[in-house]
Amino acid sequence: MFNQRIMKKNVLFIASIVATLVLSACSNDDDNTPEEVNEEEVITTLILTLTPEGGGPTVTFQSQDLDGDGPGAPVLTVTGQLEANTTYTSTIGFLNETEDPAENITLEVIEEADEHQVFYIAGGALNLTSTYLDGDGDGNPLGVLMGFETGDASLGNLTVVLRHEPNKPNDGTLADAGGETDIEAVFTGVSIQ
Repeated sequence: MFNQRIMKKNVLFIASIVATLVLSACSNDDDNTPEEVNEEEVITTLILTLTPEGGGPTVTFQSQDLDGDGPGAPVLTVTGQLEANTTYTSTIGFLNETEDPAENITLEVIEEADEHQVFYIAGGALNLTSTYLDGDGDGNPLGVLMGFETGDASLGNLTVVLRHEPNKPNDGTLADAGGETDIEAVFTGVSIQ
């Protein structure tokens, strides 16, 4: 009888320890809510439109890659002609054309301006300079609205890159900006006449 009491006490003791461990292992996960994951957006199309101040024909640069990261290369087109010694204003749009209707990613880029920056890099002998006309809430460049100045006649390349989570501020180069490239288009054989 004495052994039965000791056994009952031991069983009760062990059961209380197990219950304590089980209850302490359960916690309120509300305090540990994981951060919302912002999935990378799919961008199939980039459209840069330059409009000359004072009127005249617009120039459009378009990169379209309907298979996204698939095997097909983007189709690059330039419509119109850049004129020498001219000031242009521009807008850029980013689309996801895998959706129907196409999703306008530009709205997200503007909404998350502190997490994005568009870079415009003139290469070769292309006599083209750019100026940011918009920015994020801290006054750092965004690049959806731009000003461009052409110089004398020239030929070269224009690279357009949308970076996600770049270092801000930065010195205007991709190397200093860091971050991840959402879309990049290299337009070769761009001429100013």
